[in-house]
Amino acid sequence: MLLLGLMLLLLLPGSEADPPGENVPGAPLVPPVLRGPGLEERGAPVALPRSAVDPEAGTGDQEAGEEEPHHGGGFRVVQWEWSYVQTPYIIACWLLVASVAKILFHFSQRFTTVVPESCMLILLGLVLGGVVLLANKKQLYQLEPALFFLFLLPTIVGDAGYFMPARLFFDNLGAILLYAVVGTLWNAFCTGFCLYAAKLLGVIDERVDAGLMDFLLFGALISAVDPVAVLAVFEEVHVNDTLFIIVFGESLVNDAVTVVLYKVYISFVEVGVENVQTVDYFKGVASFLIVSVGGTLVGLVFAVLLSFITRFTKKVRIIEPLFVFLLVYLAYLTAELFSLSAILSMTFCGIGANKYVEANISQKSRTTVKYTMKTLASIAETIIFIFLGISAVDKSKWAWDTGLVSCTLVFIFVFRAAGVIGQTWVLNRFRLVPLDKIDQVVMSYGGLRGAVAFALVVLLDGEHVKAKEYFVATTIVVVFFTVMFQGLTIKPLVNWLKVPRSTNRKPTINEEIHERAFDHILTAVEDIAGLQGYNHWRDKWEQFDKKYLSKLLLRKSVYTKSELWEAYQKINIRDAISVIDQGGNVLTSARLSLPSMASRASFPEVTNVTNYLRENGSGVCLDLQVIDNVPGAKVEEDSETHHFLAGNLYKPRRRYQSHYSRHFMPLGEKERQDREVFQRNMKIRMETFKSSRHKRHKKERSLKKRRGSDSKEEGGDKPRRNVSWQDKSKETLERTTKH
Repeated sequence: MLLLGLMLLLLLPGSEADPPGENVPGAPLVPPVLRGPGLEERGAPVALPRSAVDPEAGTGDQEAGEEEPHHGGGFRVVQWEWSYVQTPYIIACWLLVASVAKILFHFSQRFTTVVPESCMLILLGLVLGGVVLLANKKQLYQLEPALFFLFLLPTIVGDAGYFMPARLFFDNLGAILLYAVVGTLWNAFCTGFCLYAAKLLGVIDERVDAGLMDFLLFGALISAVDPVAVLAVFEEVHVNDTLFIIVFGESLVNDAVTVVLYKVYISFVEVGVENVQTVDYFKGVASFLIVSVGGTLVGLVFAVLLSFITRFTKKVRIIEPLFVFLLVYLAYLTAELFSLSAILSMTFCGIGANKYVEANISQKSRTTVKYTMKTLASIAETIIFIFLGISAVDKSKWAWDTGLVSCTLVFIFVFRAAGVIGQTWVLNRFRLVPLDKIDQVVMSYGGLRGAVAFALVVLLDGEHVKAKEYFVATTIVVVFFTVMFQGLTIKPLVNWLKVPRSTNRKPTINEEIHERAFDHILTAVEDIAGLQGYNHWRDKWEQFDKKYLSKLLLRKSVYTKSELWEAYQKINIRDAISVIDQGGNVLTSARLSLPSMASRASFPEVTNVTNYLRENGSGVCLDLQVIDNVPGAKVEEDSETHHFLAGNLYKPRRRYQSHYSRHFMPLGEKERQDREVFQRNMKIRMETFKSSRHKRHKKERSLKKRRGSDSKEEGGDKPRRNVSWQDKSKETLERTTKH
């Protein structure tokens, strides 16, 4: 479905602009790809090749008496079919240009460390938009809101939600909700009222025909932090995980606030301020609760459905990625269908399903899901920023007012900083790890606006919102300023403030054990104190999950194993693949064990670890005496236990030699290698010493034989025995030493 949406990306609008309100949610959606110039001239919904058209059916010109010129032979070997391939061909060309631009952009390491990729894509869009405008005297391509909300935005949100660190997200959920709900309301109301005050004071030109409700509507759509822009900029800055999850989580959760305020103010503008009643304000508050909670519940329902379906896909592994993409996307569309928060729905669907789906599907399906989601998100992000630059060139869509633009930039920055400082002061009274002033500066400076605000302002009805063109121009400037200027300067700011950076290092088993121990200790402290805090409810959820959800949503071969067993197997197979893929070195049977139970259950009947490693890019062939599949769960479990104990608790000197590589030195092996080198050196020295003693003894014996009687007198009456250095008996060694 997402690939189909990307194929609809190319917008081929006619020479006239779309009528106002055509793309308003709830109205019948006509795919913009059907509005291309070539299709309008043909008057048909789909352009067919000449060979597919009925030869007896004539066009309107032929009916008017015009005859088609005859070509010699009556059969064309090659013919021009541009109208048939126009849409997908130009889509492919746009994607090719964007991909080549990203490749060229990353050639210069010095340039990429200074300029974010989003800035480069916007500049590329401005250049392409200028070229198209000069060539056609009008802008043929633009970012349509329907395609943005239905096809481009879901790919980015789906990738972010599915791979969201759930523990980190829920640990900071209170801060995220406070910044997303209270902070967005604060920014929207303050910006709207201050813009209206600026209009009354004459700072904003009188040509901007807008009242209080118009400015409140504009403040609602311009105040929300954009998830696309935050992802594009913050992932390149690599701030610490806590700071990133708070800002990015805020950009996802504030969608509910933005949607409700946007729809409420639009309805107020349409009916008129004088016709708004008191009950309408209470309906707006109720609408916020319904939109946010309803979107979350829709996402969780689809998460349970997706997890339950993947439990039974063991025999049809090939369609596992399809279920993941399809159901996550359906969660988004279902929320849109009922006018709920689609971003919240998709986010919680991904967070809720990740644990169970990753355990049920095979390793190949996991890899497919991961890289497909990353690829689609990268393509969507590229297209969004390029078409933002292209849309900005179209002067027919916007009108300029310096006062409105200047006041908007100042107000959104000031109120963002004030809101972050005030809310953080409240949060730090309850947080165990408070947010310091440096974090507050980065959060205030990282309130980026993006394509969501642009798509919402384009959706405004020009008949009811008279100042739409001024709002469009102001939104473009705000988006460009936050993404380009703040995106360019946030990395030097982070370096100057010495903000702690994130690390890609995975926690060690020691860290995981201590983290789990601290969780249990904090839960016990809360129980002893009679409190029901965050740790208490997390422990209750884990018990509920282990008792009910895991049995319902996980395959039986997965949840029957203990957590310690599964964790040990995951660590072993991860280390083994990492060692082999990095060049290979000496492996012990203790370092390479069976795959994790999630991936073990996904293996075909004839697959062993050697094939598994070979399929994952390793050139090393290992024969690990993998357990044959024995019918019966109990027998198979006993066999695996026996194999585990035999391979890890016995035969410590058993090793399997792999290919030698002088470019790779595994971590944690220095002491073992030093010991082995020492043993080898000592063995060589002992052999050399014994060999030299033997040669010297042989030379001395030959000399004594020449002397004759002297050697017999030294030996006494007892005949002398020839001693070899290979003799290991204690008496022989003592006798040789004395001699």
